[in-house]
Amino acid sequence: MSYVDEVLKRVKEKNASEPEFLQAVEEVLDSLRPVIDANEETYRREAILERLTEPDRQFKFRVPWVDDKGQVQVNTGYRIQFNNSIGPYKGGLRLHPSVNTGIIKFLGFEQIFKNSLTGLPIGGGKGGADFDPKGKSDREVMAFCQSFMTELCKYIGADVDVPAGDIGTGAREIGYMFGQYKKIKSTYEGVLTGKGLTYGGSLARTEATGYGLLYITQELMKCHGESMEGKTVVISGAGNVAIYATQKAQQMGAKVVTCSDSTGWIYDPEGIDVELLKEVKEVKRARLTEYAAARKSAEYHEGRGVWSVKCDIALPCATQNELLLDDAKALVANGCKAVCEGANMPTTIDATKYLQENGVWFIGGKAANAGGVATSALEMTQNSERLSWTFEEVDSKLQQIMVNIYHNIDDAAKRYGQEGNYVMGANIAGFEKVANAMIAQGVV
Repeated sequence: MSYVDEVLKRVKEKNASEPEFLQAVEEVLDSLRPVIDANEETYRREAILERLTEPDRQFKFRVPWVDDKGQVQVNTGYRIQFNNSIGPYKGGLRLHPSVNTGIIKFLGFEQIFKNSLTGLPIGGGKGGADFDPKGKSDREVMAFCQSFMTELCKYIGADVDVPAGDIGTGAREIGYMFGQYKKIKSTYEGVLTGKGLTYGGSLARTEATGYGLLYITQELMKCHGESMEGKTVVISGAGNVAIYATQKAQQMGAKVVTCSDSTGWIYDPEGIDVELLKEVKEVKRARLTEYAAARKSAEYHEGRGVWSVKCDIALPCATQNELLLDDAKALVANGCKAVCEGANMPTTIDATKYLQENGVWFIGGKAANAGGVATSALEMTQNSERLSWTFEEVDSKLQQIMVNIYHNIDDAAKRYGQEGNYVMGANIAGFEKVANAMIAQGVV
């Protein structure tokens, strides 16, 4: 049995109740087979894969808080510090009812490679809670965030572990958490990213994941003799990533015709109105039915359906496992040329394989949605230097990082005879840097 198969067997036995984590590990290790096989003796002796798939530490804790009716509520909080061989742990805090240990582990594991690909000194981590900010008052959100940070603050720090936003954790939540950290620790440091601009946040951080997705998509198209101009794009989601991916795509001359949320989706043949979408989602925090009601050209549909729309480029920007095999078949049948992931693992393994086998250019989330964490690392740099860069400075650095990521994953795939396999290229490029650092630092 090969070293990869031995480790996969062990991971599956040990983590049988965590399907998302197992999916992430299997996808990564399968694609690393060429580089592992070429260095098997060294990697086996150093137990690199065992150390890589086992978090450095995991924290699970109770989060009690009082709602507006005076009732005490209890949620479960998590922080998983996965690997800090190239820098402090770095990864978002997800606030959503679906959050559990397996989901946080999958996200933290993916973060190791994503962070490595940015070229910046940040390691992999992730956290969150099964708390749902939707429908809660500002006071209730503050009560939860303060209780959450009262425990989390024991494990994080500007040179230790730097959390950020994620699904359910925006500027409001980060602000409440940062205030509580500062009060407890009596120190003002860059311990969280995604902060407000008045207290250490970075310009372009809000736009970063969506913009970064389009910068790498544009480079992919350019290197295949295509441009974004005139292309029809379908996007899922209606959160931060989807909104700013839509905005940047339309600035590049493409037309984005869809968006979606947890209840339904919009088809707008005239192109999504970004300002209206922001009003509905960021200001009113409402459903997409309000978008359709305010725009005559828009059609609202219940359930799923974004991937059935004819397009040149598809950008899944919602959540994990949202693009299934049947969706991949529909995209191929409709002539889609490229799929780039704006979310974490939104495409199932069988759908990914189908897209690749049918000639669709596919860039996975580790590379394609790295713009958010890259700009978080730029925020860390500004905090350390007590500086604030202009929007243009940050945006320019972000664009260069995403262009570099494309060429690094392209080169890694070519080195192992897998030209065009950007999933394999991303995993290899991210892995090699981390593995070399782990070996250099000894058995720790």
